[in-house]
Amino acid sequence: PDMTAVKSCFMEVRKWMTVNFLKLNEDKTEFIEIGPYVSLITTLDLGDITITPVDKAKNLCFLFDHQLNLDAQINAVSQVCYLNQRNLTRIGSKLSQDLKVQLVHSTILSFIDYCNSVYGKLSEKNVHKLQKIQNNAVRFIYGLYGEKRRESVMPYLKKLHFLPVKFRIKFKISLLVFKCINNLALIILKILYFLEKPGVEVRGLDDDFFLLKVPTCPSFSRSEVHFHMLGLNRGTNYQFISDH
Repeated sequence: PDMTAVKSCFMEVRKWMTVNFLKLNEDKTEFIEIGPYVSLITTLDLGDITITPVDKAKNLCFLFDHQLNLDAQINAVSQVCYLNQRNLTRIGSKLSQDLKVQLVHSTILSFIDYCNSVYGKLSEKNVHKLQKIQNNAVRFIYGLYGEKRRESVMPYLKKLHFLPVKFRIKFKISLLVFKCINNLALIILKILYFLEKPGVEVRGLDDDFFLLKVPTCPSFSRSEVHFHMLGLNRGTNYQFISDH
């Protein structure tokens, strides 16, 4: 395949970093080709360095795999959370319930919620993995071990005001869409959404009632995982009201 555009982009990034007195860490530079199949590119020659394509690459502590099914990211989150839970269990008897909640927020839920707006079309299998982690965290807080381990954690989730994982994902996406239509988000996200007046007048609605504009349906595969399409689904479900 023709990699001229990739090479040109790499040289522009390197030039920009040099002008701004930044150093490009060539040892940590990775190249990943997104697609359903294994990359046909064996090596990428960028002049003075040569990069071998990888199956997964990390950006801002988030792992992307070449199929974008996020299996690698979920496995990494599970590994860190289970390690933290094991360490918390060792000192759990010496902690108050309030302190347990704080530690669960900082060492477990923070990892589950990190960039969870990307999990919009996560498979049920991976959602279940994250939900098991949250359930174990709730059992740690309330000491649900032995026979109590069979109890449903849903009442305890309500006491703690913890949303289940799939609803945490939906809430984050909805929050980002709300920020976009109220000029509170980054410009790169705001340009994805447009508001329009309802085509038919509905009795009882105020003048500040708007709907998200529905774009043309993309023909590319897996386009439904794009933030634009995910946010549109959430937005039309909630029918945001925006003050303008």
